[in-house]
Amino acid sequence: MILFVGQIARDHRDREAFQEVDYRAMFGPLAKWVAEVEDTDRLPEYINRAFHVAQSGRPGPVVLALPEEMLSGTSSVENLTPTAPSRSGVTQGQIDELMAFLTDAKHPLVIAGGSGWSAETATHLQVFAEAHDLPVAVQFRRQGHMDNRAANYVGDLGVGMNPKLTQRLKDADALLILGARFGDIATGGYEHMDPGGHGKRIAHVYPDPNLPGTVYRSDLSIVANAADVIAALPKASTGPRVWSDVTKAAHADFESWQKPKETPGKVKLEQVVSWLSENLQDDAILTNGAGNYAAFLHRYFTFKQYGTQVAPTSGSMGYGFPAAIAAKLAHPSKTVVCLAGDGCFQMTLNEMSTAKQHGANVITVVANNGRYGTIRMHQERHYPGRPSGTDLANPDFAALARAYGGHGELVEHTADFPAAFARCVAANLPSVIELKLDPEALSTGLTLSETRALGQAK
Repeated sequence: MILFVGQIARDHRDREAFQEVDYRAMFGPLAKWVAEVEDTDRLPEYINRAFHVAQSGRPGPVVLALPEEMLSGTSSVENLTPTAPSRSGVTQGQIDELMAFLTDAKHPLVIAGGSGWSAETATHLQVFAEAHDLPVAVQFRRQGHMDNRAANYVGDLGVGMNPKLTQRLKDADALLILGARFGDIATGGYEHMDPGGHGKRIAHVYPDPNLPGTVYRSDLSIVANAADVIAALPKASTGPRVWSDVTKAAHADFESWQKPKETPGKVKLEQVVSWLSENLQDDAILTNGAGNYAAFLHRYFTFKQYGTQVAPTSGSMGYGFPAAIAAKLAHPSKTVVCLAGDGCFQMTLNEMSTAKQHGANVITVVANNGRYGTIRMHQERHYPGRPSGTDLANPDFAALARAYGGHGELVEHTADFPAAFARCVAANLPSVIELKLDPEALSTGLTLSETRALGQAK
């Protein structure tokens, strides 16, 4: 992303003028590069560098601030065609090293993640895994990186991960990390793997040379785009298939984890998500924001194709709804469903006007349990029985959708959801299905009362 942001006039600097911001300080920790353009004639230089930096190595955002008077200035300089992004090539020697790394492993685990993937990359990964009977886990909210139905897929290393997958991560003697950063979420806050010593060998493929080995020591680091390495892996010589039993057991654990654990109330979110998983087209796109409700999607939805999961790895509330609108505009023929919490949806629900204006007929399923569920969960764990500021005074979400010119449904019994969803599809409008959840429904594993009891027992 290249962000051009307005800056105050140069002759007003350091006077605390209206909307004066030090953009280098503001965006410095977040962007790959931040600059202010002082000379109109240097715009081609800055823009060339911005595109080159943003697309090279690990892709990321660049911010260019433009003083106010520059926007009305003129320049006679020639435009530049941006320099092609820097891209490290993959050698046969590196592929051979990687295969040799796997040869000695007794309990390997492949971990896939990061950006820069494609449907072709996902297919190459699956072919490679099948050829060698390797178990493949994905990073947080990268479940579309591999068909979850594949026999080699073993789950996601995310928030609220399968405890059996956690144990497999701990027991693994070799990790092949493809494109993922591999940090605190995948390792349960670094508790599942101590950076100071964990008894594993690690091979890390990543486009930024400054990342592998910085937290977890790498035995083999390959500076390259994961897609390029993965494209070469299916051509690698097929070694002995010695991990069949490990992979088969790990996939069975994943399938067992997907069997719904019943939550209280007349509307069961786990059953709604399972219905969506079984009935939506394989290429349907699912989006979400942040909150406990999202864990139901992660656990119970089977992602079947690359690009079908659009979710924030930053944990941003309110992300899912505008992301769904963008996805629908980019793929108008596909079904796009946003799963949102009641608190999450209210962060950005005003974008319903954007959806209506541009014909982005997404279907948003609002899990309404009357509270900020994740925050309440932490309150009950650490301060049981002393909630503060987490209850919500919610609107009638279905009526709100109709007020925007969309379609609205209220579901108070699980059995009514399929018909409500069908009416949303038939309406061909931006639609909202409000699920009236029991306030006791807090997470995929524990009710509110159970969470409080655990907090009181500490």
